[in-house]
Amino acid sequence: MRPLFAWIVGALIVAALLLAAPLRGAQTTPNAGQIPRTPAGRPDFSGIWHAHSSANWDLLTHDARPMVAQRGVYADVPVLAAPVVALGSAGWIPAGVGVVEGNEIPYQPWAAARQKENQANWLDRDPELKCFLPGIPRAMYLPYNFEIVQGTTKIMMAFEFRNADRTIHLDEVAQYPGDAFMGHSVGRWEGVTLVVEVSRFTPYTWFDRSGNFHSDALRVTERYTPISRDAIQYEARIEDPKVFTRPWTIRLPLYRRLEPNARLIPFRCMEMVEETYLGHLRKDTLVKHWEGKTMVIDVTRQVPSSETELYELHISGNPPEAQ
Repeated sequence: MRPLFAWIVGALIVAALLLAAPLRGAQTTPNAGQIPRTPAGRPDFSGIWHAHSSANWDLLTHDARPMVAQRGVYADVPVLAAPVVALGSAGWIPAGVGVVEGNEIPYQPWAAARQKENQANWLDRDPELKCFLPGIPRAMYLPYNFEIVQGTTKIMMAFEFRNADRTIHLDEVAQYPGDAFMGHSVGRWEGVTLVVEVSRFTPYTWFDRSGNFHSDALRVTERYTPISRDAIQYEARIEDPKVFTRPWTIRLPLYRRLEPNARLIPFRCMEMVEETYLGHLRKDTLVKHWEGKTMVIDVTRQVPSSETELYELHISGNPPEAQ
């Protein structure tokens, strides 16, 4: 009877542990005491944040693909094109799960064609590659850190990319006199959620590196909801009647950087893109073949003699150490 008794006791202990443990993947409500608060009792989002996502490559679910592609040996298998062929595996974008609700961007027919054209001409057209200010919502999921400094009537966001910044006004302010890359942001609190209405955009920003774009009629409604002490659920509702058939929504988490020395290290890209953006104007161009503002790059690779010798040793079965 002793073995049976021991088995029953063991089974009861295992069952108790399983019942006590939260289900994997289950949604849990954060403990309100874990969320930092301001003196006024609002969630305090101050800190260094980062989006761990492939959304900046493509908002939609996507397979790995060349960042710049050309047709390969097989029509349905693209390969790296000349401008990036030397990058090898680093020239491929990572696969990723989409962040758009329903995994569909509802373009009008003309705009869907423009998006495909943009994607095919990414190197020439993406404003990020020209170091333009990234706009909203793209600034929130670029692969760079950003900092939130929260006050009573203003919330400041500073971004590593291009030293971009934005101010969210929690009080009444006059509209900007003109359109802006980062828009004009007015916020309010709905319980623990910060809701921000962003308007007055220029048409010169994209949503990602896949050519997804908008017009100057863009309106963005952001929602920042604390998930825990170190995570925010970020949501952006996109409206642009000139480009889309209906509003659509982006949703992804933002994570606090937990390193004790976390800080912004600015990515000052203005001087980095001088050759890319203005190189065609040089009297003696570094890139010799331009078609308008487009670089045309031919790649010819000569294998160094030392590399050839190593290859011959490898296929002969005599490693260098044996020579």
